[in-house]
Amino acid sequence: MSTNSRFAVAVHVLSLMAWSGEEPLKSEQVAESVNTNPVVIRRMLLELADAGLVVSQTGSLGGSRLANDPAKTTLLDVYRALEYGGVFSLHRAPPSRDCPVGVNIETVLGEVLMEVDSAVEQVLATITINDVVQRLRPCGAATKNASLARNGTGKTNGRNGVGKTNGRNGNGTGAVTRNGRKKQYDQRQITLSELRNGTKNRKAKAVRPA
Repeated sequence: MSTNSRFAVAVHVLSLMAWSGEEPLKSEQVAESVNTNPVVIRRMLLELADAGLVVSQTGSLGGSRLANDPAKTTLLDVYRALEYGGVFSLHRAPPSRDCPVGVNIETVLGEVLMEVDSAVEQVLATITINDVVQRLRPCGAATKNASLARNGTGKTNGRNGVGKTNGRNGNGTGAVTRNGRKKQYDQRQITLSELRNGTKNRKAKAVRPA
């Protein structure tokens, strides 16, 4: 996982925990939201725990949750927890000392890197995990409203009265399967309880005897 991706995933993880409140989340539940392997999440949780950003407990009722108030945990805390070495890196091998550019380029870029890092940290220090969650809520409402709008704007064509919107089925969420039928997808916002139930159902199917 790239450095930039790790930061995004870490913010995702902490925001999901803030959304769930005091209820601990299993790594499988978090992994489902992030759409990655639970092993990746467990490794990241160890880093975040070492930085004092999350706490974990074992057992059937265990899981991980935020260690601090999300309104007091900044994105800069997350950024530093992942031990960032800077927005960009300098040359892996030393440039030529015989070239007028190569002999000084690292000094110049080093100064630029310090300025960029300072600017990035100043912005991240002003945004908290709670701010991220608050920005997520309007997005969820907008997605739901857009889905409702699509459901009410379909045009009815054909003998069977099936509605179509911009070449799709009535709710704008259909996909054509191999047999030519359209599969329905629900685009509404998924709650944490549904996320947990989905994980449990998949586990049950995986262990069900043939």
